Amino acid sequence: MRMNFPNKLSEELYLTNETGRYLYHTYAEHLPIIDYHCHLNPKEIAEDHEFEDLGEMWLSGDHYKWRCMRTFGIDERLITGDASYYEKYMAFAGILPRLIGNPIYIWCALELKRYFGIDEPLSAENADRIYNETRAMIREKHMTRRWCMEHSNVRLVSTTEDPIDDLRYHKEIQKSDCKTRVITAFRPDKAMFIEKPGFAAYIGALSEAAGCTIASFQDLLSALEKRLQYFKSVTGTTVSDDGVPYFAWAEYTDDQIEAIFKKGLSGEHLTEQEEDQYRSAFLFNMARLYNRNDYVMQLHIGTYLDANTTRVARIGQSTGFDCCDDASSVMSVGKLLDALTAIEELPRTILYPLDGTKIETWAILAAGFCDSGTRGKVQLGAPWWFNDTAFGIRRQFDACAPLYPVSLSVGMLTDSRSFISYPRHELYRRVLCNYLGELIERGEYFSSEENLKEIIYDLCIRNTNTFFGFGVTDVGPVA
Repeated sequence: MRMNFPNKLSEELYLTNETGRYLYHTYAEHLPIIDYHCHLNPKEIAEDHEFEDLGEMWLSGDHYKWRCMRTFGIDERLITGDASYYEKYMAFAGILPRLIGNPIYIWCALELKRYFGIDEPLSAENADRIYNETRAMIREKHMTRRWCMEHSNVRLVSTTEDPIDDLRYHKEIQKSDCKTRVITAFRPDKAMFIEKPGFAAYIGALSEAAGCTIASFQDLLSALEKRLQYFKSVTGTTVSDDGVPYFAWAEYTDDQIEAIFKKGLSGEHLTEQEEDQYRSAFLFNMARLYNRNDYVMQLHIGTYLDANTTRVARIGQSTGFDCCDDASSVMSVGKLLDALTAIEELPRTILYPLDGTKIETWAILAAGFCDSGTRGKVQLGAPWWFNDTAFGIRRQFDACAPLYPVSLSVGMLTDSRSFISYPRHELYRRVLCNYLGELIERGEYFSSEENLKEIIYDLCIRNTNTFFGFGVTDVGPVA
């Protein structure tokens, strides 16, 4: 018997039950997007150049694809090297049919369909033809960075900048005719990494940006608050973001932190205990600043950065050599949240544990710090980085719904450097509706369709808009 294999992308992708298909196509499919965490380059948005070709769209800065290409033994010249985008694209196209079960296969299929109307599978055999077709469409439609966002119905994106950034490209965007609102997240990681060799130089740069002398830890906090307020004044942002590769809560006194800070500035060796105390004090005090200035605190927990030190030294950071780890314990983050709760200064908080195998314990922790006045005050963020797959999204629904109401989640984000990564929101919405459909068809949910519609609107966009206070209009009926 010969099988008839499909030869194009199905519009029923991930929709394996009738109810899920109905919910997706009726309610979720055409909702706009708020991408509240990404790594798009604001300079590129401001300049808004037309893309060179599909190779640039897919392979410029995309460490997901770079990492995957290396597993096939592709030469680094065709990944991050000096090869043309055409050469890189052809190398990537050659491995794409081999990526069965990998999200990159589906992401690329969705991107070809949504931006170019192509639903045939890409392979080495048709790669050259599709390259020429897409290149012609880029020229014909003048596909720029902003075009991609507008085409995807993106109402708001939040890039991610360091406190010393002058935000000049954000200012240029605001003066332009960009139809997508662009804000930024405040990411003060470099001020927390006191053990890094460049810490003192960074503090000097921060001092200059804030227009004040930083000679103490309290001076540091004052400078960071000035920059926090500057970010809000320029873009209206309420988004912060702290990357937490490793965190172990350690009790400290103010005098101890001042002494540790001075040692860090002078480049003296710090003990592990001192590093833990400094990180504890830094995150605790940053949370207080976020709360005072009406920011949402996002904690990205469990990254194992630069695992392949040899390749990082040769190619650079954030090029596909990072991993995940469970070194930051639930208890340590709990101590942080508890200390903030005790003084009634816990801000709205989103936890992003990268180790998806322990997601239930983080859901339980988050639920334990919710209180009156704010829906889902402390909650889990979207499955991210190595978890933003159909499996990772579904795993979080299945694992956490019994422990924390799924309907309160702020939904999906791209966490991407790519301007055509917005189909990741579509993937999330498909998995969501299929999950809801399964619950309904198994008899586990039998409230009204109206309730289901509200849940879908909330999870796709409305919760995000409310939680961050973005004020985006037309995000579905108000519940």
